[in-house]
Amino acid sequence: MSDKTRDLQRELDELQARIAALEAALEEKPDYGLGEGDPAVTRWELNRAVLERLRERAASLNRARSRMNHGTYGVCAQCGRPIHPDRLAVLPDTKLCIRCARAGEN
Repeated sequence: MSDKTRDLQRELDELQARIAALEAALEEKPDYGLGEGDPAVTRWELNRAVLERLRERAASLNRARSRMNHGTYGVCAQCGRPIHPDRLAVLPDTKLCIRCARAGEN
């Protein structure tokens, strides 16, 4: 197993632990009393939003791991050029080189 594969798996394991903790915290939904500003309601809603983001990140890491298994990891999905290792170090699940990512922003 390569260092990059281990790094992705480690991050994925950490995400799964955070997801499990948030799912447990969200099991009990606070009461939405009319006219009451219970901070627990706000916290529950924020946790739900964070949970969705973590699930999206985990799915993205799983896709990156799949690209590793298929030999396409580190290759830009748009232009086919190699993605710079520094970019992969910061964004291990990226599928675009910096040039294509910037072009997509415009």
